[in-house]
Amino acid sequence: MKVLMIGLGAIGQRHVRNLTAVLGDRLELIAYRARKQNIVLTDRMQVEPGGDLHGKYGIRAFNDLDAALAQKPEIAFICNPSSLHIPVAQRAAEAGCHLFLEKPLSHSLDGIDRLVDCVRANRRVAYVGYQMRFHPCLRRVYQLLAEGAVGNVLSAKVEVGEYLPGWHPYEDYRQSYAARKDLGGGTLLSQIHEMDYLYWFFGLPARVYCLGGQLSSLEVDVEDVTSTLMEFHPGHQVVPVHIHQDFVQRPPTRTCAILGDAGKILMDLGSMLVKWWDGQGQPAGEDSFADFQRNQLFIDQLKHFLACVEGTQAPLVPLEDGVQSLRMALAAKQSLETGKVVEL
Repeated sequence: MKVLMIGLGAIGQRHVRNLTAVLGDRLELIAYRARKQNIVLTDRMQVEPGGDLHGKYGIRAFNDLDAALAQKPEIAFICNPSSLHIPVAQRAAEAGCHLFLEKPLSHSLDGIDRLVDCVRANRRVAYVGYQMRFHPCLRRVYQLLAEGAVGNVLSAKVEVGEYLPGWHPYEDYRQSYAARKDLGGGTLLSQIHEMDYLYWFFGLPARVYCLGGQLSSLEVDVEDVTSTLMEFHPGHQVVPVHIHQDFVQRPPTRTCAILGDAGKILMDLGSMLVKWWDGQGQPAGEDSFADFQRNQLFIDQLKHFLACVEGTQAPLVPLEDGVQSLRMALAAKQSLETGKVVEL
C-alpha cells in the first residue's frame, strides 16, 4: 500500500510508526516535504540522536506535491498545520487518494464544501483524526448515556487544560501550530477533541457563547484561556454545557461531568477513570482503564481507517462529522471576537 505523508511533525511521525507496525512490508511511504527537517521523534516526543527520518522508515521525499501525487499513492495523510489542510487535501482527493485528515479539519470553512463534493464524486474515504472516539473512558460514557444510566441529561461540564510549552519539548512552543494564529492555533481549535466528543454525545449545539482570550504570559498570538457555554437539544431536552480550555494548567486536567435527572457521571482522563452514581447519590459503578496505553488510540483508529478504505467498515468519524466539530469551534471563535451569542 502506497501512502503519502503530508507533514512529518509529531503526529505525522506517530502515524508513520504505526503504519509501519500495522502494515509491515506491505507499506510504501512517500512524503511531500515543505521543510527539510529530517529529525526522528520518539513516542515520548524526544529527538533521537543522529536520527535519519527518511532512512529509518524508507521514505521517498518530494518537495513538489504534483511529483508526489504522480507516484499514485492510494492514501494521503494530511498532517501539516491546520490552516494548510484543505488545499493539499483537495489536490490529493482530485488525484484519487483516500484521505486521513488530522484534526481540526481546518481553521475556517473555506474550501470545505468543494472538498466534500470531490470526495463524494470520486467515492473516496475521507476520515478525520479524532482518535479520542476510541478512548475506553469516552466509549464507556457514550455507552452509559445510550443505556440511560443517569436518565435525561440536564447539563455537562468539560475541562481540558495543559501547559503548552510541555506539549512538544523538542521545539520552541512559540513556533508550534497551537501558538500561532496563521497556522490555525488557539485553545478552541487545538483542543477541539472535546467539542468532537460532545457532538458525538449530543449532536450539534443550537447556540454558542464564549469568553476569554490571550490572558496568560505565554508568548502566543491566539486565545490561551477560554470558557464556552453551549446549548444542546438532544431530543426535546435542553442541555447547557460548559467547556473550559486552557494552555497553562500544571498539572494537566481533562475531565467531563454529566448530570442527569437519575444520577451523574464523572470521567477523569488523567486517572483513566469513569464513575457514576444513581439518583439517590449512591455509587452505581466504576470502571478503571489505568493500564491502557495512549498509542493504542492511534493504532485502533488506524486499523479502523484501513478497514474503511478496504470497504469493510463505515467511518466512525466521516468528513461530515469533522465539519460539524469545526463549526462548533469557529462559532466559539466568532463569539469570542464579537461578544455575541452565535446560533448554529
